[in-house]
Amino acid sequence: MSNAKVLAFAGSARRDSLNKKLARAAAERARHAGLEVTWIDLRDYPMTVYDGDLEAEQGIPENARKLRGLLDEHQGLIVVSPEYNSFITPLMKNTLDWISRRDGDIDGLASFRDKVALVMSASPGGFGGMRSLALIRQLLSHLGVTVLPEQMALPRAHEAFDDKGALKDEQMQKRLDGMVQRLATVLRNWS
Repeated sequence: MSNAKVLAFAGSARRDSLNKKLARAAAERARHAGLEVTWIDLRDYPMTVYDGDLEAEQGIPENARKLRGLLDEHQGLIVVSPEYNSFITPLMKNTLDWISRRDGDIDGLASFRDKVALVMSASPGGFGGMRSLALIRQLLSHLGVTVLPEQMALPRAHEAFDDKGALKDEQMQKRLDGMVQRLATVLRNWS
């Protein structure tokens, strides 16, 4: 699959989010690996908390439809999820819940099938958000996404980026490069 497209986003709404910085850094490295990358900010797609009654009365929110459309246009994902109390963020969970809902004749899970993803997390703490990675991996896999085994938990993320948003630590940068290169290789060979 030449010209594979990757959608990159973080499950944080905060403007100066460390996880957004990591998502942007990964998106930039993926571009260098030859992938076409679209970076989005979930803050630009606000949705109410999922409610089955609201869904029955009003249908799927327009922003969920827009995100599903973006998902449909991309073969790969870079998903960066902060850790809130050892879990993924409510923003991440709510976004995936709405996108995965059936919309008339449209199977909500169809947009996730045959996608390949990298998962990452960043935190100012020493674990780097590691505990949330198993949960985002589980959720994406359940939705039908193939999640690559490589993952990154970036500790002390408040000290990890230079003024241009790149990782300061050479080993972490090499690790990130290796991860996005693996994603590029898998997507090029994906049938």
